[in-house]
Amino acid sequence: MSSAVKTVHHVCTGCGAAFPHSFTTFCNRCGAMIDIRYDLGRVVFRSSEDSFVRYFDLLPLESTENLTTYGAGPTPCHHAGRLGDALGLPWLYIKDESVLPTGTTKDRMAAVVLSFLRECGITEFCTASTGNSSTALANLIGRCPEMRMYLFSGDEFSHRVNFASTDQVTHFVLRDATFVEAFEFAAEFARRNGLLSERGFFNPARREGLKLAFLEAVEQVPRPIDWYVQAVSSAMGVYGTWKGAVELVELSRIARPPRLLCVQQETCSPMASAFAEGSETIEERHIVERPTGIASAILRGNPSRVYPIVRRIVLESEGAFASVSEAEIREARRMAEELEGLTLCFSSAAAIAGVARLARRGELPAGHTVLVNLTGRDRDETAGSHEVRWLRRSNGTWVPEAEGEW
Repeated sequence: MSSAVKTVHHVCTGCGAAFPHSFTTFCNRCGAMIDIRYDLGRVVFRSSEDSFVRYFDLLPLESTENLTTYGAGPTPCHHAGRLGDALGLPWLYIKDESVLPTGTTKDRMAAVVLSFLRECGITEFCTASTGNSSTALANLIGRCPEMRMYLFSGDEFSHRVNFASTDQVTHFVLRDATFVEAFEFAAEFARRNGLLSERGFFNPARREGLKLAFLEAVEQVPRPIDWYVQAVSSAMGVYGTWKGAVELVELSRIARPPRLLCVQQETCSPMASAFAEGSETIEERHIVERPTGIASAILRGNPSRVYPIVRRIVLESEGAFASVSEAEIREARRMAEELEGLTLCFSSAAAIAGVARLARRGELPAGHTVLVNLTGRDRDETAGSHEVRWLRRSNGTWVPEAEGEW
């Protein structure tokens, strides 16, 4: 495509202050989150099979010259008629993100994040994840040879980080650490070394990249989408979907945003628990210090900072949270395979289990169109071996187990 240029606006969601086009996560005046706005009157959907090109005007990049992608077209979205009939939902649709290069929707996030950082002139950054985000970033970073990533994970999630050794990625694993501890130390390491802390949910490029699945689905599903369903840890993809839907309403491409259904596993469901109680915040009783469960990609025990934001958009959408048991997840996985020929990871199966639970309660009317985002699949965890640097606790911080590992 020919080079395209536009203006991206960074706006505080609290006080409305405007910020320059740069990596800015929080307002320095009121402390609220920074979000991205576009000149919607100038938005054009380009004729391209590459979604990053087609929806470029709704991505946080000012120039297509900085766009770094894996060059794939839209992921499949099909009418799950047999599964829908079994659940009493004849208009059930499934968006299958498992076909993306590393098997999860986080490939979309990685492409937009690396493109955005490149455009902002950032070449080194620190990040943490439970596996999918870091795998996606590590596998795409080779297309940005000037960039370097310092990756942190707790040892219980280290096996879920799958990429081939590269000088561009240094992977630190914190011995006996939770995801939250790894995330916090990534920020500390960044401060110590003058690097960018990538910030997860609060990196606007992550949220913007993850709305692409919904933008595609709107053009694939032949009916207005009444419900959008996803299994969540921080609900970053759900936020991106909501924002994309609001933009499509303003562009007169859909009449209304979908209701949002966020699904968690019962053994680690802080947001679902808080929402069920009507709590506006995550309280101590909701936090899960050592998350366990089969839906490993969504085991985030302390989403305190993101929950009020996610709660607001779920309420605005007239949506819901659901927590599902291991037995429900396994049953949903079995049904998807037998009825639709889909082999799901447990996290994706949790989304189907959430639909089944609400359908049994009569909270999903049969006439509604329900879109389930199957956000990923199980990866071959033996593929892509790479060097790991182990860190241990010492005097309230983390230090290398082997000398010279920094």
